[in-house]
Amino acid sequence: MAKTRKDLRGRVLRKGEMQRSSDKRYAYCCTDPLGRRKYIYANDLVTLREREAQLMKNQLDGLDIYVAGKATVNFVFDRYMSLKTNLRQTTRSNYLYLYDRFIRDTIGNKRIADIKYSDVLQFYNYLLEKQGIQINTLESIHTLLHPTFQLAVRDEIIRNNPTDGVMGEVKKSSGETTGVRHALSVAQQRAFMEHIANHPVYYHWWPLFTVLLGTGCRIGEALGLRWDDLDYDRRIISINHSLVYYPVGENRTSVMHISKPKTKAGERTIPMLDSVKDAFEMLYEEQKETGWNDVEIDGMHGFIFCNRFGNVPNPQSVNRAIKRIIADYNAGEEIAAKKEHREAVLLPNFSAHHLRHTFCTRLCEKETNLKVIQSVMGHKDIQTTMDIYAEATEEKKQESFERLAATLDVF
Repeated sequence: MAKTRKDLRGRVLRKGEMQRSSDKRYAYCCTDPLGRRKYIYANDLVTLREREAQLMKNQLDGLDIYVAGKATVNFVFDRYMSLKTNLRQTTRSNYLYLYDRFIRDTIGNKRIADIKYSDVLQFYNYLLEKQGIQINTLESIHTLLHPTFQLAVRDEIIRNNPTDGVMGEVKKSSGETTGVRHALSVAQQRAFMEHIANHPVYYHWWPLFTVLLGTGCRIGEALGLRWDDLDYDRRIISINHSLVYYPVGENRTSVMHISKPKTKAGERTIPMLDSVKDAFEMLYEEQKETGWNDVEIDGMHGFIFCNRFGNVPNPQSVNRAIKRIIADYNAGEEIAAKKEHREAVLLPNFSAHHLRHTFCTRLCEKETNLKVIQSVMGHKDIQTTMDIYAEATEEKKQESFERLAATLDVF
């Protein structure tokens, strides 16, 4: 039988009540309907229980407002997020940041029952035209608003979801489509890597970009690699975790954490190419002389990649380095091309994730077994693999017909 909790005067305390021995104050802890932990304090037990009763009334009033259809979009969104118990912390942080920035102080303050299809359409157009956001960002906003309204539909607070069909209408009227990541061409890929290898400032990035272009790892998977994840005998790399870097708290301070790969399919092994093995060995010899990376993140240590401050690089710093390298290369290439009277091979703006897409494209150009490609890339959905395969083989199809036209002598 559970032991009854009492205060210092011997009075029986209710569930959630306690008296602190440090200052003799009373405290009550409970979980609100949205799954958030709440604390209230008082100097005496009578006052504490009065505040408990008021807290319970406020919570019930909030639910009554929701049931009556008078709740705001913010209330329903917070309720929706409290039900998403299986979200990764980095995903939850990104969702809250996006919602707080674009929705909470705008359409989020309106009563959910009053919002119509035209209101959502007008709001989306406002974000595109006045706020200047990209269509990809708008789609991310839509993935927050749509399930929020859908929850209210399922709870029978509203009849229809006013966000249904809005994205299709926005794309049709604005002529904008979702951005598609395109792989670097072979010439661009070679130019990028040769520029890094021969540059007096950027050469230290060569091992990391070699690994990204030679494995197809997501940036977090690559930065999270440890020496223990490499098997030189079997020539494989084990992808079993990912390094995530996301803001937390009210001041949005970014911190690093270890998480599972993006999906279950993300836990995989990748064969180690010779160039990738060379990159790892270069880093191993370097750290053997200068000292091993002693950073510990969530109990893990022995990370392969290390910046000049002795820390594991974060994804943002990698993407910033890519932008600097692109600008430096393009400036020099334009001058060289004019001097040599040739077409300049310029690099487009891209991020670290484009290097993953580039690796997948090169793999699709050489490999026809889609299941092999899916396994190496860690794609949860085979359709993702098929889309990249179709794009990669389109150029090869044209090359095949050009060779056929040159050799086919039957007409």
